[in-house]
Amino acid sequence: MASQAGKDALLRLIREGKPLSFGQQLQLTFTLSLPAILANASAMVMQFIDAAMVGQLGADDSASVGLMGSTNWLFEGVLSAFAAGYAVQVAHLLGAKRNADARQVVRQAIVVCLLFSGLLAGLGLLLCKPLPVWLGAEAHIRSNATIYFGTFMLFVPFFMVDIVASSMLRSSGNMRVPSALNILMCVLDVIFNFLFIFPTREVSLLGHPVTMPGAGLGVMGAALGTACAGFVIAMLMMYYLVFRSNDLRLTLDKGSFKPTWSTFKKAVNISTPMGLQHTMMCCAIIVITGIVAPLGSIALAANSFGITAESLCYMSGYGIADASTTLIGQSLGAKRQRLTRSFAWINVLTGMVIMGCMAILMFVFAPELMGFMSPVPEVVELGARCLRVEAWAEPLFAASIIGYGVFVGAGYTLVPCGINLVSLWIVRLGLSALLVKTMGLYGVWMAMSIELCFRGIIYLVWLSSKRWMKKAVID
Repeated sequence: MASQAGKDALLRLIREGKPLSFGQQLQLTFTLSLPAILANASAMVMQFIDAAMVGQLGADDSASVGLMGSTNWLFEGVLSAFAAGYAVQVAHLLGAKRNADARQVVRQAIVVCLLFSGLLAGLGLLLCKPLPVWLGAEAHIRSNATIYFGTFMLFVPFFMVDIVASSMLRSSGNMRVPSALNILMCVLDVIFNFLFIFPTREVSLLGHPVTMPGAGLGVMGAALGTACAGFVIAMLMMYYLVFRSNDLRLTLDKGSFKPTWSTFKKAVNISTPMGLQHTMMCCAIIVITGIVAPLGSIALAANSFGITAESLCYMSGYGIADASTTLIGQSLGAKRQRLTRSFAWINVLTGMVIMGCMAILMFVFAPELMGFMSPVPEVVELGARCLRVEAWAEPLFAASIIGYGVFVGAGYTLVPCGINLVSLWIVRLGLSALLVKTMGLYGVWMAMSIELCFRGIIYLVWLSSKRWMKKAVID
């Protein structure tokens, strides 16, 4: 409670225009970042366990799930981008001490985002059958890939409820509740996966045989496990937002849920570049998946597990990026540009140091990380080589992740989105197509490492200018 009270007191200093020392800025950065980092860490650990569960089914089932991973990320990212258009407005309004107006934005966001998610779910269901074919998957894994993706799409509206509620709470500076609930979701995900993926069987517990129930649904069970966990957490997250949040609970006053054009237009101006960027980035990653798929199930599984293992490095970066969006949004809402710039550099440099340290660990323990997820020696050896070449790019990857969070907090999304698109489509995709011919999957990951370094350098250059603050989308 003491740290929570201290965090709230420091946020009030921002809103009230009072000075913050370097130590207080660093304290606020870590206070807001730590819950998100812990939630990401929990999510990554659970993804490891998920991957290990599916990995026990064999390389083909692992490949069918890994094939659709980038497309799932595409849909999730578009949902997050759309919700961010409203969450950034909420952060600005809270920074300006216009709490009642912020709650009005929350009401509108719930309605508009749910309608949008329904349309997106329908599109996903239409694509679930032809998509594995378009991605160049081998015929024997297409059916499971379709089942996995289609099941995921059915639950998209519930994922959107979670995204909207958690993004609104984070914009108010409440990182603890979304992070705690996301940790719980990871635990539930593993439990549901354990029940849905495997059939009823006997296991040894403390030397005694125990019958474990299971549905034996395989790949479909993996999708259902994630969906059921997401449904439970979405309901809890929305309950806290509506009834418990200090600044945003809707029971504090009466208001209309009817969307207004001005709020919607501002949300679209913020979220459209983000959504288009994420769509184009994911399309590029899907193209890269298509480049990897003809290499066979071993390469596809190694690529999928390698991406999961690498997430242990960048989980801290995304946690700090969440804190950056809140701090930048509220600082700009309070018209404090010098403080905004200070927070931006503190967050970016802190993230680069942390992700650099994580990269060292990933380099050293790459075989162990891959071995935890797959019993196939060829998958482990190939994945470990890929992780080690990518580890060199992590500090500059941090600069791009957190720099993007800074720009989102400012509502300045057009130029950063352009940077990401040029970097991914021209540098990574071009190099991947070139290097895969002679180096296979290792060449694809080398291309990724080069591209991440290039992107991070561009972000640092752009952050050093003041144009992004002048272009901020605030009232």
